[in-house]
Amino acid sequence: MKDDSTSLFANLIEAPEPARVVPVLVPMPAPVAYSYRVPDGMAVEPGSIVQIPLGSRKVVGVVWDDQGGNPVDEKKLRPLEKVFDCPPLSREMRMFLDWVAAYTLSPPGLVARMALRAPAAFDPEPMIEGLRFSGQTPEKLTASRKKVLDLSQDGLSWTRSGLAHAAGVSLSVVDGLSKQGVFETVFLPPPPLVAAPDPDYIASRLAGEQQEAADTIIETAIDDRFSVTLIDGVTGSGKTEVYFEAIAETLRRGKQVLILLPEIALTADFLERFQDRFGSKPAEWHSELATKTREKVWRQTATGDVRVVAGARSALFLPFEDLGLIIVDEEHDPAYKQEDRVFYNARDMAVVRARIAGFPVILVSATPSVESQVNSQQGRYSRIHLPTRFADAALPDLHLVDMRRHAPERGGFLSPILLRAVGKTLEKKEQSLLFLNRRGYAPLTLCRVCGHRFQCPQCSSWLVEHRFRGQIQCHQCGYAERTPEACPECGTFDHLVACGPGVERIAEEVERHFPDARTLVLSSDIGGVKRLRLEFEAVAKGEADIVIGTQLVAKGHNFPLMTLVGIIDADIGLANGDPRAAERTYQLLSQVTGRAGRTGRKSHGLLQTFQPQHPVMQALVLGDAEAFYDREIGERERGQLPPFGRLASIIVSADNRIDAEGHARQLRQAAPVGGSISVLGPAEAPLALIRGRYRFRLLVHGPRQSDLQSFLKAMLERGPKERRSLHVQVDIDPQSFL
Repeated sequence: MKDDSTSLFANLIEAPEPARVVPVLVPMPAPVAYSYRVPDGMAVEPGSIVQIPLGSRKVVGVVWDDQGGNPVDEKKLRPLEKVFDCPPLSREMRMFLDWVAAYTLSPPGLVARMALRAPAAFDPEPMIEGLRFSGQTPEKLTASRKKVLDLSQDGLSWTRSGLAHAAGVSLSVVDGLSKQGVFETVFLPPPPLVAAPDPDYIASRLAGEQQEAADTIIETAIDDRFSVTLIDGVTGSGKTEVYFEAIAETLRRGKQVLILLPEIALTADFLERFQDRFGSKPAEWHSELATKTREKVWRQTATGDVRVVAGARSALFLPFEDLGLIIVDEEHDPAYKQEDRVFYNARDMAVVRARIAGFPVILVSATPSVESQVNSQQGRYSRIHLPTRFADAALPDLHLVDMRRHAPERGGFLSPILLRAVGKTLEKKEQSLLFLNRRGYAPLTLCRVCGHRFQCPQCSSWLVEHRFRGQIQCHQCGYAERTPEACPECGTFDHLVACGPGVERIAEEVERHFPDARTLVLSSDIGGVKRLRLEFEAVAKGEADIVIGTQLVAKGHNFPLMTLVGIIDADIGLANGDPRAAERTYQLLSQVTGRAGRTGRKSHGLLQTFQPQHPVMQALVLGDAEAFYDREIGERERGQLPPFGRLASIIVSADNRIDAEGHARQLRQAAPVGGSISVLGPAEAPLALIRGRYRFRLLVHGPRQSDLQSFLKAMLERGPKERRSLHVQVDIDPQSFL
C-alpha cells in the first residue's frame, strides 16, 4: 500500500510558490496603486523606484505600502522590469506623500510625481577618470613636473584638471607625465555638486536681542523633535543670521537642512550671505536650473552628499536622506501656494513633513500671515520677536501722500511731493525705488473714437500694452499681438489711448523729469532670470539711480544705497473681493518700504493713496503692526474665515459656458445636506474665461474642526461625472479668489 504521507510531502515540494505582488504608484492621475509581479531574483521594498510597463509605455513608478484591496489574478499581472540603483523613498516620505494626497484630494500618483521629477537621476552618476601616482619617475624632472610629483606622491587620486590646478601648472605637464607612465588611470566617484557647508566657518557676530533669539533657536535644533517656531522681526532685523545658527547646529548633528524661499532664482544675495557664513553655497532647486544640475541635486540629496538645499516650493518633495530642519523664509508669501494639478501651500505642507518625521520647522517673516500669528497666540507655535533692525539701523520714516490734495500733473502719475523727494535723493547720490505692482506700460488700451477696448480673445481680461516690446499681451494665457496702429473696430488711426500706468509708463515719466538719472525697470517679463540677477546686482552696487519695480523688488533684497521708496498706487491691492486683500496689501507694502535704509542711512517712504484713512494705510505709517493684526484677526473670527473657519474652492471649467454652469449646478445639488458646512454658488468666476475655457466657482465653508475633505468627496461622488471637455478642480485652503 502506498504511503499517503510521502505522496503529500512530494506534492508540497513540487507546488510552485505564489508570485510576489507589490503595489506600484505611477506618476499619473490614478486613484490607487497598480499591482505588479516581482520577478524571481529581484529585490524590492516599499519606496523602491522601479521601471514598469504601462500599456505600451515604460514608465517610472515607486513601490508603495500594502493597500489591501482585492487580489489580482496572477495571470493578469505584468512584471517589474527594473529596480533603479538609488535610495528608496523613506517611510516618512511615503507617509508625507499620502498625507498630501488625502488633504488636497489629489490622485496619489500625481503627488508622487512631484518626488520623481528627475528620472535620469535614478541611476548612479558615471564615474570619472582620474590619476594616481604609479611609482615611476619621469625621464626628465623639470620644475613644473616636480610640483606635480610633490603633490601626487601621497597616494591620493586626482582628476587631471584638479592636479594641474593645484600644482599651478598647465594640463600639458600632467599629460606628459601620464604618457611616461608616472600616473595610472583610476576611476573616481563624481564630485559633490557643492562643497559641504562648515557650521563653524565663522563665529556668530550677533549681539543683544539677535543673540538671545539665536540661543533660543539653537535650543530648538538641539532638542531635535517636532516644533514650529515663528521668527517675527522687522525688515533688516537679522532674522536670516538668527536662523543660520539653527542651520549650523543641525549640520553639527549630521542632519540635512531645507531652506524654502519664494523667489530663490532671483535671490543671489541670500546665496552669498550663506556662503559668507558657511564657506560654501547651498544647492539650489528651482525651475530655472539646467536639467543636469537638477538631476545632480536630486541624486545627491537622496544620497546625503548635499547637506543644504535652498529651493522654491517644489524642493519640499526632494527625497532627503536625513532631513533635520526646514526653514520657510517669507512664510507669508503667496508664491508658496501651488495652483496647478496638485494645489498645496508649501508653508503648511512643510509643517506636516516636519511633524511626520519629528524635527523642527522655522517660519520667518517681517509680516507673518494671519494664520501664523493666530497659531503663535494660541500656543501652537513658539514665537521669537525682533522689534529693531540689526546694529540699531533706523526704519524708514513713512508718510502718506493724499492724491486728492496732491494730484500729479495732467497725464502723469507721480505726485509733486514724490518728485521732489526723488530729486533730493539724486542730489545726495542715493537711490530711489518706485514701486507699482503692475507689469507693462498700461493695463488697458481703448479707442477714443468708438470706445473699443482690446480684450484677450481667449480670456476675460484686457490686453496689457508692453511698449518696450511693441506688443499688447494677456497676462493670463500669454496671448500677444503687435500693438495696432488703428482701431480694429472703427478703423481710426492715432486715436488709441493707454489707460492707467504700468512700470514702463512710470519709467517714461521718470525719464521725462530726470533725464540724466540712470533708470532701471525690474519686472518679471523683462529678460530671464540670469538678466534679472545681474540687474539686482547692479542695483546693489549703486549702478542705478532710480529703480522702478513690481513685487519682485520686495523679496528680501539688500540695496545699500536705497534711501527712498515711493509707492505709486498704495490702494491697488485693496480694490477686490479677496478676504485677504488687506493682509496682502499690508505685507507687500511693508516689505517694499523695508528695502530702504537697511545699512543705517536715514531713509523715507512715501505712499500715494486715495484712502489715507484706511486702516492698512494708518497701520503702515504709524508702524503699528499689532493694531493691524488685532483688527484683521478680529474680522476673520467674526466671519469664521481662516484660520477660524475652513474654505475650499471648486472650479468647474468647460469649452462652453452652458456645460460649465450646468455641471456646477449639479455638483451643488449633490452636496450633503444638514451639518455645519455650507456651499456658496455656483457663480461665474471673476476671471470667467481663461484660455478659451469658461469657469464657474463654488465656495465651500465650514467650521475650523469640520471634515471638509469627507464632505467634498461625498459631493464629488454623488455629482455628475467629468467628461473629456469638462474639468473639476478642488482647492483646499484657497489663496486666490479669481
